[in-house]
Amino acid sequence: MHQFRRCVNRYNGNYNMKSFSCLDRFLCISFAQLSYRESLRDIESCLCAMQNKLYHMGIRSPVSKSTSVDANEKSDWRIYADFAQVLINTARDLYVDHDFGVELDETVYALDASTIDLCLSLFPWTRFRKTKGAIKLHTLLDLRGSIPTFISITDGKVHDVNVLDYLFLEPGAFYVMDRGYLDFARLFEITKASAFFIIRSKRNTQLRRIYSSPVDKSTGLRCDQTVVFTGYNASRDYPEKLRRIKFYDEEKKRSFTFLTNNFVLPAIVITQLYKSRWQIELFFKWIKQHLRIKAFYGTSMNAVKTQIWIAISIYVLVAIMKKELKLEASLYTILQILSVTIFEKCPILGVLADEELQNQMHIHHNQVNLFDL
Repeated sequence: MHQFRRCVNRYNGNYNMKSFSCLDRFLCISFAQLSYRESLRDIESCLCAMQNKLYHMGIRSPVSKSTSVDANEKSDWRIYADFAQVLINTARDLYVDHDFGVELDETVYALDASTIDLCLSLFPWTRFRKTKGAIKLHTLLDLRGSIPTFISITDGKVHDVNVLDYLFLEPGAFYVMDRGYLDFARLFEITKASAFFIIRSKRNTQLRRIYSSPVDKSTGLRCDQTVVFTGYNASRDYPEKLRRIKFYDEEKKRSFTFLTNNFVLPAIVITQLYKSRWQIELFFKWIKQHLRIKAFYGTSMNAVKTQIWIAISIYVLVAIMKKELKLEASLYTILQILSVTIFEKCPILGVLADEELQNQMHIHHNQVNLFDL
């Protein structure tokens, strides 16, 4: 609560908010995320039905649709973005020793973007195509714990590669990206920051081989080469040597070509790091299916960003809860339990650690669950 109040005071969030505070708004939207509410009217109806329990949940003001609409316009989304960052820092400390499948001491990040389609007539500030609206979630994911460390919410026209200009590059860390981020000048900035990148190469990338290292082709590796760019613009933007690794995936019957500025790790580890990038795809799929970030409670930019940042806060809070309480259940199972016990006055550990309840709430489906280890 101390950290949340600091975020509110930083932007003078409760100014001109007569009854519905920033904390009330955070708790109401959090309730909506946990219980799958679809609209402001839906939130109002459900919370008013539990009027005698709202005080104990921390909601001190009367809940109504009109006050929620006003809060969508007046309550600054940066309050909730800053608070989400506080939670992210806490979660990263808890998951610092989390195993993500590759034995590596350095921090590994996956960078990607996901598009959320919107109605252009309702969200005119999200112009993407001539008759289509969309926003993008540019996300940098720490693979240890699948914790998002950086999120930028833009309209759909912003190209993925532009987000590289806003990253705080961590020396010694690995940044794993797909071909959409192949910009030689920006990649050279990563090298100058003493960080490492792993990225898929495009077919038309002009490279000249300088040296080849031996590889074990039984592992799927086809070559491990030291290369330089031959194109005028590419060689000017990235004047140093690169490492090119080709790998054939027997399962998918596909060949992959990776470029990296790391010449120390074994080639097979480079391919494993890129394969672990799939966690960010699972992260996008998970939050879109289990949190409310595709249907919004307001149409303004402030309302949309607030809802997304509170959804991220809920995701990180559940991840913190799972680690601190040493729960074996997946995030999906924890969310399902919370959705039906949110108004219960009982120890949260007693509910979540009840194996019989967990078995009842577990639903078999084909989706891979994050943290389901």
